[in-house]
Amino acid sequence: LENKSKENTSNEAGGEDALVGNVNKLLVIPQGYTGAPQKGHLIFDACFESGNLGRVDYISEFEFDLFIRPDTCNPRFRVWFNFTVENVRETQRVIFNIVNFSKTKSLYRDGMSPVVKSSSRPKWQRLPAKNVYYYRCPDHRRNYVMSFAFCFDREDDVYQFAYCFPYTYSRLQHYLSSLERRNLDYLQREQLGVSVVSPRSCFFFLFYIPL
Repeated sequence: LENKSKENTSNEAGGEDALVGNVNKLLVIPQGYTGAPQKGHLIFDACFESGNLGRVDYISEFEFDLFIRPDTCNPRFRVWFNFTVENVRETQRVIFNIVNFSKTKSLYRDGMSPVVKSSSRPKWQRLPAKNVYYYRCPDHRRNYVMSFAFCFDREDDVYQFAYCFPYTYSRLQHYLSSLERRNLDYLQREQLGVSVVSPRSCFFFLFYIPL
């Protein structure tokens, strides 16, 4: 297989445990293909806030294995995913396999399904549960795999898939700031510290019950 980035070429060296960054406009094409990218040669991206996708393996025109990066402070935990797909072909059907989940139990077994939105349909929607499968796979270190089928219907859209409805740090800070602006007598916001991985502050809120 051959995975090409718009900015640089990515390889698979290091395996599942060497995922150090998110894919960045990664063009995934069949092995040996040398022509110009065509519609249907998918471009994956997770370089945005709350994004998580570390590697993509081309299995066939209709199937891709996706590897998610582990939590920052505990490499054993691999659950969250959030990524975009573009350069799709209309009516293109695909199966995405998230192949390195760490959880043995998941709500995906009980009817939960990933969410999707696109450029022309910006509201998150759940995929049909009948198109989602969660199982243990001997081909991937007996990790749990979540597979879901999807059909792209608009070539110019950018599609975004996530584990569940994303709630970003920026959105949280916007909400907390809106509470502060209300000057409530029973609310106090104080800084606890700064994140070790980025210049982001950690806060806690104190709520007082008016007498």
